[in-house]
Amino acid sequence: MTIHKRAGQVAIQQDLVNIPKLMSCYYCITPDMKIAEQRVSFGTSGHRGCAFNGNFNEQHILAITQAVVDYRNSVGITGALYLGIDTHALSQAAYISAVEVLVANNIQVIVHQDDGFTPTPVVSHAIVVANKQGGQSVDGLIITPSHNPPQDGGIKYNPPHGGPAEGEITQWIEQQANLYLKADLKGVNIISYKQAIGSSLVDSLDLIAPYVDDLDSVVDMKAIAKAGVRIGVDPLGGSGIYYWDKIAARYGLNIELVNESVDPRFGFMPLDKDGKIRMDCSSPYAMAGLLKHQDKFDLCVGNDPDYDRHGIVCPGSGLMNPNHFLAVAIDYLLTHRPLWSQKLVIGKTLVSSSMIDKVCAQHQRMMSEVPVGFKWFVDGLAKAQFAFGGEESAGAAFLRRDGTTWCTDKDGFILALLAAEILAVTGKTPAERYKELVARHGESFYTRVDSPVSAEKKAKFADIIANDVDVNVLGTTDLGGESIQDVMSRAPGNNANIGGIKVVTENAWFAARPSGTEALFKIYGESFISQAHLEQVISEAQSIIDRMLKN
Repeated sequence: MTIHKRAGQVAIQQDLVNIPKLMSCYYCITPDMKIAEQRVSFGTSGHRGCAFNGNFNEQHILAITQAVVDYRNSVGITGALYLGIDTHALSQAAYISAVEVLVANNIQVIVHQDDGFTPTPVVSHAIVVANKQGGQSVDGLIITPSHNPPQDGGIKYNPPHGGPAEGEITQWIEQQANLYLKADLKGVNIISYKQAIGSSLVDSLDLIAPYVDDLDSVVDMKAIAKAGVRIGVDPLGGSGIYYWDKIAARYGLNIELVNESVDPRFGFMPLDKDGKIRMDCSSPYAMAGLLKHQDKFDLCVGNDPDYDRHGIVCPGSGLMNPNHFLAVAIDYLLTHRPLWSQKLVIGKTLVSSSMIDKVCAQHQRMMSEVPVGFKWFVDGLAKAQFAFGGEESAGAAFLRRDGTTWCTDKDGFILALLAAEILAVTGKTPAERYKELVARHGESFYTRVDSPVSAEKKAKFADIIANDVDVNVLGTTDLGGESIQDVMSRAPGNNANIGGIKVVTENAWFAARPSGTEALFKIYGESFISQAHLEQVISEAQSIIDRMLKN
């Protein structure tokens, strides 16, 4: 992809979304069910869309929320529902719509006091803690499109295990919501927001304190305080912005917010590589504002709007590649959590770096490689069988220090604080720790390339990989000058369909999968030989995919 000429530069007026127009579209546009793009569609992280495009409007949220209520009733979930919200403009409107339906259906709703924001990991942690105490099962909804641009909206459901809902649940909710939309919302219960918010069914509680007070059970906060680690934080205008002062006060940490802006236009953001405003804490372009401060602190961290992702910035090294930090985090945790059982498993997505494989082998720990999507780690984390689950897209979570469950969704807070713990305990930044891994295991060269693809070719690819795939389908036995050792269409960790293929040689691999929400084909690749070898692998991978789709 060509880098936009203003990538990394702060947005200007012409880049900003018209918020009044956006909100008007949320309430005024009625989705056309004859248009596929305007129906409810749950991807790996819930339903996302934009009010301008007719795919994230009031009717969508009313229908989705009623469908969630129906699902709860069908499986006997009778407890309260935690309702989280981030700082996107459409999140506030969707939050109101959700409350109107939930209360109309006699659901007890728990929200943060004073109309405050509640990040994804806080909802997950609250669900896990509440259900551990017994009684009626509780679950949650989070209103967020994650790191997506300011004009986007999103909503995702976390059942009683606290993590992202499994595919069968989201498919059920999606189908039921679309039936409501087709029926012009017949069967959707709703009351006015004024009635709802004034009822006894809405509990406005302090959700910050319980989460913050519990952090020492998962990260060694005393070590960070004792070492006096100076931490610079850019919340990127996200839902966790008011947590950092509480964390600093509670544990005596040296934390400074370098950006205290909260703006639904996100007008303070530097543009991402494609020239769009996107709060992606794994992008050096989106994180350009924080990178200016990297030499003023011992460590800098940033998070996306719903705080389920993390970005780690080390002095003199810049923003860490998410794969690099995952490997460092796993290496550190496996040697600094004495109460963790040797039987605990490390979970990684199949498009994450093989450096993680090498780290697990070094420590003689079992690793489980699963398809893309954090939902594949939920059961393992909930049962405290997975010590760690991480994605290449800078999302991860891990167990408490005593080996019990902390949360079952991605938690950007604890990964950011873990980076500070690593520095405090070892005296080395995560970037320096990664150099040590490179010295031991070799250097990784990694990339992802997105290419446009038609719906017809996406469908054809799905047909090709519906059955077991081998080198005969690829039309070659070599990749990058090495013999192909394995061709996967199912993840080795759980035998689940990966929605694509992964081709492995001794020193390299590539994985190819179509996007579930965009007209794109994603090709990931890694080489432990050289950058030139990686480029060769990617080029040959593209040729292989082109050949598969032409046959």
